[in-house]
Amino acid sequence: MSETSVIQRVGIEGMDCSNCALGIKRYLEKKGLQQVEVSFANAEASFELSDNLTYEEVVSGIEKLGYHVVEESDETAEAAETPEKGWSAIEWKLAISAVFTLPLLLSMFLPFAVLHQPVVQMLLCLPVFIIGAHHFGGSAFKSLRTGIPNMDVLIIIGTSAAFLYSLIGLTFALGHNFMFWETAATIITLVLTGNVIEHRSVRQTGSAIRELSKLQPATARRIKIDPQTGSETVEEVSAQSIRVGQVFLVNTGDRIPTDGVVIWGSGGANEAMMTGESLLIEKGENSALIGGSVLETGSLKMRATKVGKDTALAQIIELVKRAQANQPPIHKLADRISAVFVPLVLLISALTFLGGYYLFAIGFTQAALNAIAVLVISCPCAMGLATPTALTVGLGRAAKNGILVKSGTVLETIAKAQTVVFDKTGTLTTGLFTLQNLHTTLPQEEFKSILLGLELHSAHPLAKAMVQALASQHTPLPLAEVTELKGMGIMGKDEQGNTYMAGSYNIADEFTTDNTHNVYVLKNGNLVGWADLADEIRPEAADTIRLLQHNNLQPILLSGDNEAKTQAAARQLGITQFYAGKQPHEKLEMIAALSQKGVTLMVGDGINDAPALAKASVGVALSNASQVAIDAADVVLLNSNLRSLNTAIALCKHTLITVKQNLFWAFFYNILAIPLAAVGLLSPMIAAFAMAFSDVIVIGNSLRLKTKRVE
Repeated sequence: MSETSVIQRVGIEGMDCSNCALGIKRYLEKKGLQQVEVSFANAEASFELSDNLTYEEVVSGIEKLGYHVVEESDETAEAAETPEKGWSAIEWKLAISAVFTLPLLLSMFLPFAVLHQPVVQMLLCLPVFIIGAHHFGGSAFKSLRTGIPNMDVLIIIGTSAAFLYSLIGLTFALGHNFMFWETAATIITLVLTGNVIEHRSVRQTGSAIRELSKLQPATARRIKIDPQTGSETVEEVSAQSIRVGQVFLVNTGDRIPTDGVVIWGSGGANEAMMTGESLLIEKGENSALIGGSVLETGSLKMRATKVGKDTALAQIIELVKRAQANQPPIHKLADRISAVFVPLVLLISALTFLGGYYLFAIGFTQAALNAIAVLVISCPCAMGLATPTALTVGLGRAAKNGILVKSGTVLETIAKAQTVVFDKTGTLTTGLFTLQNLHTTLPQEEFKSILLGLELHSAHPLAKAMVQALASQHTPLPLAEVTELKGMGIMGKDEQGNTYMAGSYNIADEFTTDNTHNVYVLKNGNLVGWADLADEIRPEAADTIRLLQHNNLQPILLSGDNEAKTQAAARQLGITQFYAGKQPHEKLEMIAALSQKGVTLMVGDGINDAPALAKASVGVALSNASQVAIDAADVVLLNSNLRSLNTAIALCKHTLITVKQNLFWAFFYNILAIPLAAVGLLSPMIAAFAMAFSDVIVIGNSLRLKTKRVE
């Protein structure tokens, strides 16, 4: 995909099952579109436009297939929507079909003469056949218009054959052996049962998105200030009317209406829905607030900084949806097989009939039934469900646990991971430094004043730590000119013209060979002292490393810090392979080399880690990382807890295992069942029941991921 390409996304109404989504996808790919993904679960499609096709032409093409295209909706508004009540259309179709099919089935066991009348059986079958013809025939016709027939073609051919065969038998009074009304009705009812199971499973597997959407409150308390008197009044407004810059009141127990910043008051916010971390986060003036989180203690006023699709909640919903729609490479196998499956099954069905009737002389009726059974048993709805259901459940569970996986393709990559490379500062360590030791040839007060005066002008974490340690008891040296030296440190001049510098060993290498200190200080070009700071190891880091090693993953420490400190951190964490003093371009080169040897995960948090995160097989960023690092990463740990890394890897592995299990059962079922149907060991009714049961197995296996122990 080119750098200037734009992914278009549209909602699609009218998809009845995963076969519809597959048909639309193939149609769009046939038209030359790239990056095509169609999600039945999310009822939407995404694609990259080609040079010879406009957006309007794509929409028109989808509409001509019989579907309705809707504009992309605002996800944060979903919480305010009325939940689905009553039965859906497909559930009503199943209920009506079941009512008429049950007497036909009972006629095989009960002695009621009326149920054995061919005309009565035809009248009972007719409503079911009309429903089936409309439901499956519509889908089949749409797929034929794309030039790629889907699985519903098999269903409509099989049921139509049974119905027409029975109708001919009734018309010409050919007797009971020519009547298969119950077969036609039962096939439709059982396949509709499978579709209803699929429909309900989609609602369950997509629950993570709906639950995230419901976190957006429907209303908010907006504060209005009278411009003349300055008095404040509070009014309740809808969440959709919130605008940037407006001020809101949030009391204990309220959901924070949108992303914003505290301008008055304080409290404790529960941000578990975003981070997976249940501990309350203290909020005071200037603290950032996440829309949808709950203020569990205190009261505050906030100013809205982001609304609608720009909020953190909306962006996470968007990324989760895109990840669920983006299928892993293993799904391409199912797509390729399905593309040739329908024509192949039609051929097998025809050969079954011709072989049975002409070669084995089993009679027209039995040969036709065997051919119909092949058509019905071959409908591989389970293949279409295998990947989307597992992917939706797995990624949804990850999102609820504070793990944002940006792409479905990442699943397969993570499952094959061999190496995990960690940045040190801010990733394996807390990034919070404490001043440990000062050494100087100047008076202590003067040295501290120089250090404080310089570091006040720097945003570097080390500078902030020194300012925090010195500011309360010392006065900063007034500086007239301050200049930041990229990659070196900071330089300033006082009113007397003295020049001062504070920075890394790079500014002091001509004065000393001791490179073990964090900050060196020069006055008028001479080394006058240095400072040592300590960065604490994250409390969960050692356990994370041990668990990675237990699971046969090789941890590597890759740091820009000096050899001594990198080695000390590696020893404390139990990491045997480490590299120190690496610049961003050197990190990039090392990640590229490791990725060529095997699948490599890179975990980082800083701007300098972004190139390596992008280059790695999978980039993992912590949520408190720089925005550049988060954008470059494939996985974001929203709670900034390294323990989530092992959870993320385990969830991805188990999701991929579930996909493989689903595909195995779907393929195994078809491979085993088609020969049985061809030789007459499976009747069409049993075939329809078995087909519906295969859907149940695949869906049930996927839903296990919701509660399955993965660590």
